[in-house]
Amino acid sequence: MRLLLWSQYFWPENFPINEIASELVRAGVSVTVLTGKPNYPDGRFFQGYKGIGILHEHFMGASVVRIPILPRGGGSAARLALNYISFVLSGYLCAPIALRRHQFDAIFVYAPSPLIQALPALFLSFLKRAPLTLWVQDLWPDALKATGHVKSPCLLRLVEAAVRYIYRQTDLILIQSEAFRAPVERLANHPDKIRYFPNLAKVTTSNGLFSTTASRLASTIKESFSVVFAGNVGRAQSVETIVEAAYYLRDARNIKIFVVGSGSRLEWLKAEKERLALKNIVLAGRFPASDMPPILDAASALLVTLGDDPTVSLTVPSKIQGFLARGRPIIACLNGEGARIIKEAEAGLVCPSGNSVELAQAILNLAGMSNEEREQFGINAKCYFMDRFELTRRIRELIDHLAQMKRTDNK
Repeated sequence: MRLLLWSQYFWPENFPINEIASELVRAGVSVTVLTGKPNYPDGRFFQGYKGIGILHEHFMGASVVRIPILPRGGGSAARLALNYISFVLSGYLCAPIALRRHQFDAIFVYAPSPLIQALPALFLSFLKRAPLTLWVQDLWPDALKATGHVKSPCLLRLVEAAVRYIYRQTDLILIQSEAFRAPVERLANHPDKIRYFPNLAKVTTSNGLFSTTASRLASTIKESFSVVFAGNVGRAQSVETIVEAAYYLRDARNIKIFVVGSGSRLEWLKAEKERLALKNIVLAGRFPASDMPPILDAASALLVTLGDDPTVSLTVPSKIQGFLARGRPIIACLNGEGARIIKEAEAGLVCPSGNSVELAQAILNLAGMSNEEREQFGINAKCYFMDRFELTRRIRELIDHLAQMKRTDNK
């Protein structure tokens, strides 16, 4: 199968689609990735990249085609809108040129925000006569309301019209959360083409091939009862709840919260740490994916947080699968589907989204448990992950979805 994988975000940005692409290649699929120039989450282009021009690279056996894009900048609504729109326009103008000599059997769109990135993918689907599968990671326009980036009712209605068009023109829609089914069906008006396919991850090991900085951080993490938050430090992650919980825990002996990552709220987090003189928060910065296994494995517990919003509660953050895979206890400060999974897995402790008092108490409760009780949480997490979310076991299911669309299109 000749597959075009369409995603605004790709390696060296740290997204689950990177592992999906490499696993598809290992399964014998010929993969071409159409993406932008990497600038997530800091809003600046990664070293060695610039916004203009079409760039051709290779990643784990896949061909990577990068089209021009404007960077996210500091995370303001205006800069984010320009970032989203630039990828859409570049997709219409540059993708047909960059891929003019390519033919595809299927197009697969990995669709976290912005969902409108699928518009030029649909155009290319028409040009190449290749069926398009959309993997929905965020609900639009609901996600825009939840983050507060868009408040204009007129603009939200316009986005909803675009999303309705995308859903109805797409051949197959995969949803990463069962809670997505009803809102997607409302706009797609075609329940038969909606199928559940969760975010997947691999159980990765570092094999000792990690940086000395990561090794030092892992050693530091082991020195205390450590709660590690890893990933994007943004509005959706409700980082203010982490700060408030740390403030309540400021006198607790030997408990520290490590924030490993970066994003639009990192500078705010630094300022709050200084203002409140919080010595129990460690801002470790961002590390490449290859450095994360020893850092996560050193943690006493892994922390996932999300904002208190009905739309956000329908989403299962992809980091949950990654955390389950590490076999460490999880503290989840969120509502909805993510909370349900942690409870069902018996993988740790869950408290309501945005409730910093209960988050602090959950950390204290876990710290007060025996090593055997905490280890059982980790064992439960790993077993649940292997049964439901392990990438190698379920990649054939994705290939079957894509191949079915190919067969249907060729009838």
